[in-house]
Amino acid sequence: MQQYLQNKKGLVQGVFDQVFDRYDLMNDFMSLGIHRSWKKNLIHMMNPSSKKNLIDVACGTGDIAKLFLDNTGTDNNITCVDPNEGMINQGKQKLSNYKNINWIISEAENLPLETNSFDFYTISFGLRNTKDLDKALFEAHRVLKPGGRFLCLEFSKIQNSNLEFIYKNYSKLIPLVGKLIVGKREPYDYLIKSIEEFVNQEELIELMNNNNFKNCTYRNLSGGIVSIHSGWKI
Repeated sequence: MQQYLQNKKGLVQGVFDQVFDRYDLMNDFMSLGIHRSWKKNLIHMMNPSSKKNLIDVACGTGDIAKLFLDNTGTDNNITCVDPNEGMINQGKQKLSNYKNINWIISEAENLPLETNSFDFYTISFGLRNTKDLDKALFEAHRVLKPGGRFLCLEFSKIQNSNLEFIYKNYSKLIPLVGKLIVGKREPYDYLIKSIEEFVNQEELIELMNNNNFKNCTYRNLSGGIVSIHSGWKI
């Protein structure tokens, strides 16, 4: 499934080239800091154990990798993947004390990794930035081991009309305040529009099923502002 907005030449790359050095600040600002709790929910839902391999795609500056290692110990191997070199460099600096993280610059749709390699695949606030959802999901399924689990944390569709009204009005302010904090509003205009145009919870379940994931479910957080989708490679 092609995503029109993300296929505009150089758009997504340009957005993150502008904000990679303030990416963590951007996440705190857009979510009022709640993204940290959402990511902890992802790890708790995963319930990882030691001696497991994780690939975290669209890794940003490595929040999921840090949470994973802090919860399981340092005998696990993590592969962090992001298409933006600046973002990867920020992650390397932030997590310089963690020696068992492999950093790779790559898009989600074409991972330079072997088939059947990982116990867990995570992607947080990155699936909606891919150019082709089916290709990204196909690659996720390919690199997982049989029995491996896919987990996606992403902005979704709010289930409560009152909350949706509040959220939409708050979203209108984000580009304006973003310009004050970062000096540019364009990245925030893109991010808000990408959230609005992304598939809903049930549509993502259907795409996962179409790409051979089994036992697909989702869990709404914060009234559906975000959701965690889970699927298994059987």
